[in-house]
Amino acid sequence: MHRQLAVPSASAASRLAAVTLPKYRYPLYTLAAHSQRPITWIMGRYRPPAEKSSPYITRDGFNTLQQELNAIWKRRAGVTRALSAAAAEGDRSENAEYIYRKKELREIDRRIRYLQKRLPELKVVSQPPSNPQQVFFGAWVTLEDASGKQHRYRIVGPDEFDPERGWISLDSPMARALMKKSLDDEVTLQSKRGETRYTIVALTYRQPD
Repeated sequence: MHRQLAVPSASAASRLAAVTLPKYRYPLYTLAAHSQRPITWIMGRYRPPAEKSSPYITRDGFNTLQQELNAIWKRRAGVTRALSAAAAEGDRSENAEYIYRKKELREIDRRIRYLQKRLPELKVVSQPPSNPQQVFFGAWVTLEDASGKQHRYRIVGPDEFDPERGWISLDSPMARALMKKSLDDEVTLQSKRGETRYTIVALTYRQPD
């Protein structure tokens, strides 16, 4: 006969539903409860850039990763204390809080290992290129499509891309297509929707207003 996990309190369940650690891009855990079935844990793991990704990063991006590493060590201490308290409550096989904390600790340790390995490999780029008339790392590029709509992107490292801010990874197809292009050059991108053409209408290495 299968044993079912004890359902946590409402406050604990809300934490279990979607927990995101600082700077993580994806929810770490999702708790799905099905009637007359055991509670199922579904874990969305953080996926760092591939091993062969570009090592370049902005100074702000590097500082952010260092701050994350410092913060996550503090977070780990708190999770470890919570795990010990949950373990003291009794049967761990039926202790949802204990299982949650153990999985959370595993994710934290995975992220710590990644940052400890990645940070020494990174190369901080804090100065504009020798030829600021061409697109290189760190550039803000404004593109105009065939309909006249404009799109602004900044080319950053794979550890700091942010679609909401228009920051794209140096390793992305868009960034690769833009490399070494100049003002008024055309850029063509292939996608599932077909071919899209853009014209570079602005290029700067200073943060736009």
